[in-house]
Amino acid sequence: MAALPYYQLAASTRDGQAVLILGNVDGVREDWYGNNHVVVFLEHGQLTGTAGLLQNLDGLRQPANNPFTRGLQHLSVPTEYTYTVDWSPGYRYGVPVKARFIPAGSAQLEILGQVHGVLRIDEELDAPAAGWHATNHYWVDPADGFVWKSVQQIAPGLPITLLQLHPYRGQSS
Repeated sequence: MAALPYYQLAASTRDGQAVLILGNVDGVREDWYGNNHVVVFLEHGQLTGTAGLLQNLDGLRQPANNPFTRGLQHLSVPTEYTYTVDWSPGYRYGVPVKARFIPAGSAQLEILGQVHGVLRIDEELDAPAAGWHATNHYWVDPADGFVWKSVQQIAPGLPITLLQLHPYRGQSS
C-alpha cells in the first residue's frame, strides 16, 4: 500500500475497515474518501465531520483557542476547552462538549514497518446534555504535532481509529 502514489488513511470502526484516499484539501480541511460514498473530514488531525455512515458527525465547531490549531505537541499540562458538535441521525445539533487534554507521555508507533517516536495525548470528553462521556486518543509527532494515529468519537458509542499510511503533510509532501 505504501508504494501507491495516493495519500492514504486507514479507518476502522466496529462496522468494518477501509483505506481512504485524500480527495481534496481546502485550507486546513482534508476530505478523505472511501467506498460506498463514505467521507471523513479532518482539520489538524481532528475529526470534524463524516458522511455516508450509519451515524455521522455532521459538524464540529471549535473555539478560537483550539488546541489542534496551536499543535497538540505543545501541551505539557492538562488543558480544557469547550466545542460544539452536531450528530445525525436524531437531530442532535448544537451539543456542547467539554474537553480536557491530558499529555500521556512518549510512545513508539509502528506504521508499515517504520517506527515513529510520538507523544500520546488523551482527550476526555463530557457532554452532559447528551448524557455522553468518552475519551479520544492521539499519537502526535513531537516536532510538528502531525497526528499519526487517533481514536476519535464520530458519535456517542461510535469510535473510529485513523492511521496515516501514506500521509499528507501539507504543501511540503
